[in-house]
Amino acid sequence: MRNTRALMMIGVALVLALAAVVVAAQWIAGQSGSNSNKVAVAMLDISMGARLTPELVNMVDWPAGSMPAGAMSDVKALEGRITRGNIQRGEPITESKLAPAGTQGGLSSVVAEGKRAMTVRVNDVVGVAGFALPGNYVDILVNTNSDSRGDMGVREQAISKIVLERILVLAVAQEANRDDTKPKVVNAVTLELTPEQVEKLDLARSVGTLSLVLRNQIDPNAANTEGATKSSLLEGVPGAVAAAPVRHEPATPVSAPPPQQPVASAASAPKPVPPRKRGDEVEVIKGLERSSQQF
Repeated sequence: MRNTRALMMIGVALVLALAAVVVAAQWIAGQSGSNSNKVAVAMLDISMGARLTPELVNMVDWPAGSMPAGAMSDVKALEGRITRGNIQRGEPITESKLAPAGTQGGLSSVVAEGKRAMTVRVNDVVGVAGFALPGNYVDILVNTNSDSRGDMGVREQAISKIVLERILVLAVAQEANRDDTKPKVVNAVTLELTPEQVEKLDLARSVGTLSLVLRNQIDPNAANTEGATKSSLLEGVPGAVAAAPVRHEPATPVSAPPPQQPVASAASAPKPVPPRKRGDEVEVIKGLERSSQQF
């Protein structure tokens, strides 16, 4: 009798526990379903400039409280869009990573609005030994001669100056892949510039030689420098003398010196005749003629 009652109580407890588990699972499923949304994520690694197709996109549940800004939830709206950057597998596809609708593929779809892409020729030194990769930021220096006017006139001096800062590298040679971190020595680098920067860079490469300087990607500070000249480079060096400035003045005619009169030497000058010593004088009269003689 007592065993039967105990077994009944155990059975009732098990049924109540099972019912509680079922109710809790339904409540949790309802809560998760109401607090999540469908988000488009990449099924594979998608490179920059690629065209999206349904095979590259997967819709997954994403918590509503942590939705990425600009997340896409419509697969049809993504079809045919061009990516502006690399998208990793499982990463949400956002509007910021896509080119404007209707954009064709290629590097032009990667250029930001209001910017221009310009390619400059580099070598292994100018291109920072191949470490200037797509996605990096560089500063651009120009080495040229500047005209300076001072008290001694106009003169030329060599100067090296940073003319452009924090310029985005879009591509190196014909490659725009940003995943590879290995240096690549190339002969051309494509940069993203504003129209004003394009004009300045075009002038800089025509008046001097260019150099690229790799900078920290998260450093937004500008380098306010006056440029390096030969005089500032040798400042403080013992025995270093700055080059004398070249003064440009109009040539003035030089008048010929007046002819000099020849100066007679003492040897060639005539000797003075010493006065004759006065002696006895005799007057001789011959007829009508008269003469005098001295002795």
